[in-house]
Amino acid sequence: MQIHAKNKIFERRKMHIRNRISGTPERPRLTVCKTGKHIYAQIVDDKAGKTLAFATTNTKANKETAKSFANIKNAEAIGIAIAAAGKKAGVSKVVFDRAGRTYHGVIKALAEAARKAGLEF
Repeated sequence: MQIHAKNKIFERRKMHIRNRISGTPERPRLTVCKTGKHIYAQIVDDKAGKTLAFATTNTKANKETAKSFANIKNAEAIGIAIAAAGKKAGVSKVVFDRAGRTYHGVIKALAEAARKAGLEF
C-alpha cells in the first residue's frame, strides 16, 4: 500500500469519527494528537469554537531531556495534566475524540489516566 493511500484511509477514518462527535458546553470534546515526538491533548467546546484546556509534552522543560516523548509514561502524565486543567476550567464530563487513531498504546494510556484523574467519558 502506498503512503498516499494510507493517508487517505486515515483521513477518512478521522472524519468519520469527527462527523459523529461534537463538543458542547455541557460535554466538551477531549481530542488527542500524537506525532512521532510529542503528544497533545485539548478540551474543546465546538459550539463556541474555544479551547478550554490543553496539555502537551512539547515544553521548554522537556526539550533537553529526551528526543521522543510519545510513549506510554508521558501519555499517562498528559492524561493526568489534561484532567487537572479540565477540572480547573470547570469540566468534568467530556466526549473522547481519538482522531482516527486506534484505542491502543499511547492513546489508551492517556484516556485511562484521564479517567483515573477524574474526567468522565
